[in-house]
Amino acid sequence: MSEKILLIDGHSILNRAFYGLPDLTNSEGKHTGAVYGFLNIMFRILEEEKPDYLTVAFDLHEPTFRHKLYDAYKGTRKGMPPELVEQVPLMREMLTAMGIKTVSMPGYEADDLLGTLARKSEQKGMEVTILSGDRDLLQLATDKVMIRLPKTSKGKTTIENFHTAEVLEKYQVTPPQIIELKALMGDSSDNIPGIPGVGEKTATKIIAQFGSIENAHEHLEEIKPNKAKESMREHYDLAVLSKTLATINTESPLEYSYEEARLGNLYTQQAYELCRRLEFKNLLGRFDAEAVPENTIEQNFFVCSELSGVEALFEKAARNSMAGIALIADKNNVYGLGIALEKEEVYYIPAEGLLSGEYLCEKLRKLGEATVISAMDIKMLLKHVESLEPERVFDLGIGAYLLNPLKSSYTYEDIAREYIGGISIPSREELLGKDTYEKAWEKSSENLGICACYQAFTAYAAREKTEAELKETGMWQVYTDIELPLVFTLDSMEKCGICVKGEELKAYGERLSVRIRELEKLIYEKAGEEFNINSPKQLGVILFEKMGISGGRKTKTGYSTAADILEKLAPEQPVVNDILEYRQLTKLKSTYADGLGAVIEEDGRIHSTFNQTITATGRISSTEPNLQNIPVRMELGRLIRKVFVPEDGCVFLDADYSQIELRVLAHMSGDEKLIQAYREAEDIHRLTASQVFHVPYDEVTDLQRRNAKAVNFGIVYGISSFGLSQDLSITRKEAAEYIEKYFETYPSIKVFLDRMVDEGKEKGYVSTMFGRRRPIPELKSGNFMQRSFGERVAMNSPIQGTAADIIKIAMNRVYERMLREGLQSRLVLQVHDELLIETKKDEVEAVSRILEEEMKGAARLAVELEIDMHQGESWYEAK
Repeated sequence: MSEKILLIDGHSILNRAFYGLPDLTNSEGKHTGAVYGFLNIMFRILEEEKPDYLTVAFDLHEPTFRHKLYDAYKGTRKGMPPELVEQVPLMREMLTAMGIKTVSMPGYEADDLLGTLARKSEQKGMEVTILSGDRDLLQLATDKVMIRLPKTSKGKTTIENFHTAEVLEKYQVTPPQIIELKALMGDSSDNIPGIPGVGEKTATKIIAQFGSIENAHEHLEEIKPNKAKESMREHYDLAVLSKTLATINTESPLEYSYEEARLGNLYTQQAYELCRRLEFKNLLGRFDAEAVPENTIEQNFFVCSELSGVEALFEKAARNSMAGIALIADKNNVYGLGIALEKEEVYYIPAEGLLSGEYLCEKLRKLGEATVISAMDIKMLLKHVESLEPERVFDLGIGAYLLNPLKSSYTYEDIAREYIGGISIPSREELLGKDTYEKAWEKSSENLGICACYQAFTAYAAREKTEAELKETGMWQVYTDIELPLVFTLDSMEKCGICVKGEELKAYGERLSVRIRELEKLIYEKAGEEFNINSPKQLGVILFEKMGISGGRKTKTGYSTAADILEKLAPEQPVVNDILEYRQLTKLKSTYADGLGAVIEEDGRIHSTFNQTITATGRISSTEPNLQNIPVRMELGRLIRKVFVPEDGCVFLDADYSQIELRVLAHMSGDEKLIQAYREAEDIHRLTASQVFHVPYDEVTDLQRRNAKAVNFGIVYGISSFGLSQDLSITRKEAAEYIEKYFETYPSIKVFLDRMVDEGKEKGYVSTMFGRRRPIPELKSGNFMQRSFGERVAMNSPIQGTAADIIKIAMNRVYERMLREGLQSRLVLQVHDELLIETKKDEVEAVSRILEEEMKGAARLAVELEIDMHQGESWYEAK
């Protein structure tokens, strides 16, 4: 049986992976998606082909003969986007780490080298497979040389295979005649111009009839249609150039050793380390245990399970300036404790026998009085350990979030890689699989202790660099003055929860069900038949085919019934209005009426989780359940707030910042006209309408005020003319005029927004008034849409982020002052710019004063911060 060689077109497959698969970045901010996609495609082909030899060919950046020829004709070729360029050396590094031979050569393209190796290998009697995304390589197909062309769509890759017969069947020409085809029809992706007016079908007919462009040119008068004949007559020189560009050189002077290309073990220790660095976690399972480097860190892990030893351990920890702590716990139980006294001295204490969870938490409380505790998640620690103080703890997760707020999670292994000299340590998933802490504890898993030690080690070892970088970036005060105190504020809110009337919630759900059934009946009557209203496909057919409603937009899967499309149709189509209401009410029922009932705890309260490290702008989010997303647009949605009530003897006080983001914009831009309007307590939207639409202030119509309001708030969010036209149902030209007039009215705002974009491009980030940074890598993207998104982010992040900082400062000040004054009232909820206080009835006056003073005093702006405050027996009444 003959030997087999696999040849891969490096840049082509990397390019295909880049455009066909989602982009990935690792925690260092490096783009890695193309490398990951390349490896997955390569592994698949290797498993299918089982070759004896493997070589990957790459282009060099210097121009080849064909490049120069094309440039002389056209001027310049389109370059690779920078996000892909940076992945080429990474790809080559990975292949080298796997022991895979790579080839490149000055003056020759990768396909020249592939063509040369294919012919050479075929002559040696080998079977040859070439993997490429470039159809030019089909000219190399023979009965012994197979070309494999991957096609990636929606994250899935399929592969077409071509020997001579398959090329002939699909293209009606022989493999060498692919060159002739390209000479006529061109190939923009490969910088081959072709001749004008000749597409694939015409080119195929001409080559099938005449065999070559030279023969076709000799029989010019026989070419049909006339358009192709005249194009060949006028542009034959282009056809000759294109043929030269399309022809692969199969005799390049490449020095090559088959022994170096022999396929060995790809899964080396170097490849393992690189996969870990690039965070290709799904690929790590391919490596044998021998490839995984011995982790010397674990040599410093010890188990301490005797009472006397644990007592001595805590005494020693109390004499240190800092201890790294990992409390292995869930919401209700403690399973063990990791504690690092030094990088080389890390202990695991299992929670069992005399070393109960209560005992360990009490020891931690006392330790917190003596030394600084550094941990990945201080809020989790506070659930079990009382009386810790902000100045005695360091929250590594919060620090890492501030330094890079674009990540979706802040795991200990990522933090170790970034802040402890780039080391790679196993993740929780690698150690415990999908087991919860409780499950691992029940199994007596040895890896639970190792996991605890790695977390404690990271909490200890990464603290110094994290703190240093927070200071270097000017975010130390954001950490100490805003985020760290907020951990304690949010912990108090989570523990307190908010009271819910279960019976009223049930009655609310039944009320929704009645209205949903009414709407179903109405919709069926208007449609003339019953159908699944929740099926976009069926709904699209009913609305745009059966009922003949105009304005539908057809997609590959049917008509789009997205909310923005239906909302445009609703004013003229009662059935569409009913459908929109039906959608809102069914979501209300499933998410809130039914969903909230399932999370009411034994104390009759819902204890939501408030997240600090989710949003890039610094806003707090709420989950399990999300209490920040309760609908307020429709009355039936607002009514759900009636089920949220204060406990007996209390009322709700609700305080909401008035137009905080516009006030922040006035301050940060320094626009005198906007500042003056706020100082004179003008209706800002009416004033904007008056100045933008050039009508007297007292004659502004409600519609003009509404439109001005949309522009005011749209500017804060970096709205485009397209976005504003959609919001106001006006033409894009009208929207552009509104925005232009707005900037004429408030010129300093335009200067400020432009400056933010310039700063973002220059520094790679923008900052809030308090110094919080928001990185914007999209500004350097080669993709226009991504760059445009980056510009909007640069405009709105300083404003939104500053507003988020202010509400956090206000929350901390209100919480701390109520504690300081010994009040029993409690902060129970934050929804963006709104604070809800469960207030003892005899403390209403004191809490009202605190809200007024602390919320208004949270920041010193050029315009005064204002709040709206209301009182009620339910959240509905107080809002």
